[in-house]
Amino acid sequence: MNGSRKRRTMTLPYRRLAIAVALLLGLNACAGLRGTLVPVAESVPGASKVDMLVATTRMRAADPEEFFSGDRGPELSFAEFTVSIPPDASRKQGEVQWPRNVPGNPATDFVTLKADVIDRTQAAAWVRGSVRQVPQRRVLLFVHGFNNRFDDAVFRFAQIVHDAGTPVAPVLFTWPSRGSVLAYGYDRESNTYSRTALETTLRMLARDPSVGEISILAHSMGNWVTLEALRQMAIRDGRVAPKIRNVLLAAPDVDVDLFREAIMDMGRQRPGFTLFVSQDDRALAVSRRLWGDAVRLGAIDPEQEPYRGEMEQAGITVLNLSKLRSGDPLNHSKYAESPEVVRIIGRELAEGQTLTDSRVGVGDRIIQVTAGAAAAVGTAAGIAVSASVAVVDPRTRENLKSHVENFGQTVSGAVEP
Repeated sequence: MNGSRKRRTMTLPYRRLAIAVALLLGLNACAGLRGTLVPVAESVPGASKVDMLVATTRMRAADPEEFFSGDRGPELSFAEFTVSIPPDASRKQGEVQWPRNVPGNPATDFVTLKADVIDRTQAAAWVRGSVRQVPQRRVLLFVHGFNNRFDDAVFRFAQIVHDAGTPVAPVLFTWPSRGSVLAYGYDRESNTYSRTALETTLRMLARDPSVGEISILAHSMGNWVTLEALRQMAIRDGRVAPKIRNVLLAAPDVDVDLFREAIMDMGRQRPGFTLFVSQDDRALAVSRRLWGDAVRLGAIDPEQEPYRGEMEQAGITVLNLSKLRSGDPLNHSKYAESPEVVRIIGRELAEGQTLTDSRVGVGDRIIQVTAGAAAAVGTAAGIAVSASVAVVDPRTRENLKSHVENFGQTVSGAVEP
């Protein structure tokens, strides 16, 4: 009896932690609805289409309507999906509108128009055909995070590509996530399991002469497999492939020390890195508990040492979105659910440059767009937003300093007799 009571007492903290994980991480939009990716016959006038290549380490699903499961596949597989997005008048940017019933209604829901499993040769042909239609022959590769079913990843990436408004050839890399809040350990190990496959995918794209440049956008736990794949590539080849220009790390669920080591292993000839952080990220707060109070990269304060000095020395841009509001109650997906941030990312990538490789830093653009017309340089609203969207970007910091000084002089002049 005492032994049984002792066992229950010992498991109580873990039970509480599991409940916390469920509450904070378990708000997936797709509440278990099956068959959401089964193509509909046609779209509707005004709807948009996103055609994407999928590379995955997931196992083919036993149910053909599910396409790929959360189990680990024996090899890298490919598919092509075309997603229909409702007309702008029927949706809110930053949101994935899931069907309530299957099949979905293309007038109000995200639906698919095409869903084909293909082989590597067909995947290479897709890449060649797609990059010819976009400026600079750009590829954007997206890696999703924890607790994502296959359909979650497909629809989320389609939303990002559409809302960014940037012409790219979209490539989704999706790894075996159970899509369950109680499978954090399984997801983490599946993430690591997929690093060589992601490296292979990136190398396939980089070696294709039709591809001009590659950008990577990773979210949450997907940042770990991204960093591991790039690190492996640098160790094998002596550097990361030069065509990989930009790496955007959104809310990375990665240990700060492991990030530091990965960046060092990539050497000086690494891509441009941009890091999106938020100190109010509730999902990363839970992850920190799971990892024994280890600081998660996506929740650092970039204005505090040693992070500020280390990021500046490494040439890494850090966008602190802590005060930026979005529709995500966990504050874990601001990069995708804030229309302003998504559009700015798209615009910067469309220029074919790293996010700080211009006279005006990306921080200034976020400041201007977020505050709207009232946030013109020198206004109180602009300065308030500038202070809240803190950016570790020398251009933005200097511009912000200048804005504040000019504003102070303007106010002084206005009150003088």
